[in-house]
Amino acid sequence: MTSGSTAATPPAPAVDDPGRPLRSMFRERWFSTLFMTDMWERFSFYGMQALLFLYATAPAAEGGLGLSDGSAGALFGLYISASFLAAMPGGWLGDRVLGTHRAMLYGALIIMAGHLSMAVPARATFYLGLVLVACGTGLLKPNLPVMFDQMNPGAGSSRRQAAFSLFYMSIQVSALAGPLVTGLLGERVDWHLGFGAAAVGMAFGVLQYLHGAPSLRGAATGPSRPLPPDALRRLVRRAWAGLAVAVLLGTAVTVAGGLPLRPVLALCGIASLVAPVWYFRRLLHGAELDAAARARVRGYRRIFVPSVLFWAMYGQLGSVFSLFAREHTDRAIAGFTVPASWFQSAHPLFLLLLAPLFAWLWLRIGARAGVVRKFTVGLLCAGAGFAVLAVGAWFASGDTLVPAFWLLGAFLCMTCGELVFGPVGLSTTAESTPQGHGSRMMGLFYLGAALGAGVGGQLAHLVGVIPLWAYLAGFSAAAAFTAALMRRRADRT
Repeated sequence: MTSGSTAATPPAPAVDDPGRPLRSMFRERWFSTLFMTDMWERFSFYGMQALLFLYATAPAAEGGLGLSDGSAGALFGLYISASFLAAMPGGWLGDRVLGTHRAMLYGALIIMAGHLSMAVPARATFYLGLVLVACGTGLLKPNLPVMFDQMNPGAGSSRRQAAFSLFYMSIQVSALAGPLVTGLLGERVDWHLGFGAAAVGMAFGVLQYLHGAPSLRGAATGPSRPLPPDALRRLVRRAWAGLAVAVLLGTAVTVAGGLPLRPVLALCGIASLVAPVWYFRRLLHGAELDAAARARVRGYRRIFVPSVLFWAMYGQLGSVFSLFAREHTDRAIAGFTVPASWFQSAHPLFLLLLAPLFAWLWLRIGARAGVVRKFTVGLLCAGAGFAVLAVGAWFASGDTLVPAFWLLGAFLCMTCGELVFGPVGLSTTAESTPQGHGSRMMGLFYLGAALGAGVGGQLAHLVGVIPLWAYLAGFSAAAAFTAALMRRRADRT
């Protein structure tokens, strides 16, 4: 989907028109195409996420990597950070080289190839698969919401937030099933069979997207601001050279026995910190934007910093929350031990149940609550989730197992936080986007997640060094403190 293509399309009725209910989107072909594509991508993402930490900490004799809890948490943070970090170049490729449609298609194919690589029982192919999945996610994720938003011309702020909330809800069907399928196969049969199931899910997503692509307005168009031919040729030459260097380095690293995780995670953290600063400066000091566009970009910075903290907490769901499920949760039900990976389905289940409520809230509240106030509530929800799990970890000190409601309560609170930061953040990003910069601004939104996941991955090394309840309580206190600062600032304005 490109800006140029939307300019040629007759304006649709404003989505804020009460005569056009949001549920009408579910009857449109374009919605089902994007819904099914992202649904299968979420199946593969959540399915692989449910296994990653558990596989990394499983002993080598059981087919795992044999990493410590801290190193496995760092690996998980590295993967999440790299996936979000790749959204910036992925968004740039969508805007300047590939166009939104081809960026999404190529991203889906690369994700599928990554999961297939992880299905091969070898350490080298596992790490290669992580890299491919991160690169493919970087292409798909920033371009899909741009296309979704541009299929809804005329949308106002509250209705756009509600539409993104409903889209969030619809794709959680497969996110709920992903951990159940891959977790059962991975934990009970073979780890790599679980990763292979994620590849099958992504293959269904590719087929669905190809089938429904003609219904998308931007499917036959190119980038919104294409590179000049000379610059494009230089880019292609450099891309081939970079690929050759990457292959050589990857081969050398494999022969040498791999790289330690901490330096790689530190490099990702530095990159995710430098990239948004560089891009903000380029937008604000370049000649491409007028005064009004610069003002929108400056206003967008106020939600970027709290997003980093939230996504640092979100990045713990597949690592620290999985650790709590495996080590401290009573998982026995009528003689059956629930796989620890199955608890990852709690998050998408709560998203599925609560997204309609949050969509209704955004319509009901309208403009009476600004973005800063909504983000304050989102941080408080996330902080409450970590506080609940901290109390559970306190009771689970030693060999004591605690009821599952502590973990489920933490997932519930984190879900409420994501239903603020996800739809509201995406909507605000779309509203702040200058002409021709849609996919890159979405990439900038995900850079906040990359920075947060990188920080969270580094902090995961503290697990085992300090008590788990103290680790969780520290995040909760940071969220409450940041929310108080944001509320104070909102009251002043």
